[in-house]
Amino acid sequence: MRISGEEAEAFEVVSGRLDAGLLILCDHAEATMPPEFAGLGLPQSERERHIASDIGAKTVSLTLAKAFDCPAVLSRFSRLLIDPNRGLDDPTLVMQLADGAIIPGNLRISEAGVAARIARFYQPYDDAITRTIASMKQAGPNPVIIAMHSFTPRMKGVERPWHITVIWDADPRLNRRLLDALAREPDLVVGENEPYQGGYEGDTIERHAIRGGLAHALIEIRQDLIATEDAAQAWGLRLAGILRPLLAEPALHDIRHFGKA
Repeated sequence: MRISGEEAEAFEVVSGRLDAGLLILCDHAEATMPPEFAGLGLPQSERERHIASDIGAKTVSLTLAKAFDCPAVLSRFSRLLIDPNRGLDDPTLVMQLADGAIIPGNLRISEAGVAARIARFYQPYDDAITRTIASMKQAGPNPVIIAMHSFTPRMKGVERPWHITVIWDADPRLNRRLLDALAREPDLVVGENEPYQGGYEGDTIERHAIRGGLAHALIEIRQDLIATEDAAQAWGLRLAGILRPLLAEPALHDIRHFGKA
């Protein structure tokens, strides 16, 4: 059984086997802003930076989905409009300052303006994930959730040496195995909870994986390594090869094993 390809203003659902046991998520896949937002007052050069989307993460996500013939849900709006990887009460839900850039279109946004963006972008994407997980549970085993992100090579003048990192907090099942597998790759510098910590209340993993006891991993790849289509596809295929034997573990699909190594 397959789900059909579906596109909307807020999200894209990529078709895949509902019984695949794996769902790929990409919260910051695009830098798209509808014309009426006038780029939030930012020049094009700023809207092409990482502050607007996770560079390379979309292609890695699509490559993984194709490799595993599994569904994927991707955002289709810039996180500068609203960040779907935040809880609704998070003060960074609508950013006014991002890596040194002031976001003019967000400076004086009202509560009604935030609510409108939640209804137009955040909630439809969130609902698409919820529906896809529910459909997958009906068709096969509980799905494992892989959330793909990317991070900048440097921040505030500090170099980030890691090639790939795993962000996690509550459930070691896949995270611990994935970190061990990545550590066996001789050419990789691997980070754990770098450059960010796991365990943010209300983020996508907490809402859709942790609350439901689903095994998961949030993977970050350094953006300069996946800045071109070819490089991102190569990383997606490499990551698929690393993940494939790990995902064969039956305990990953049993919520009774949540939180157990």
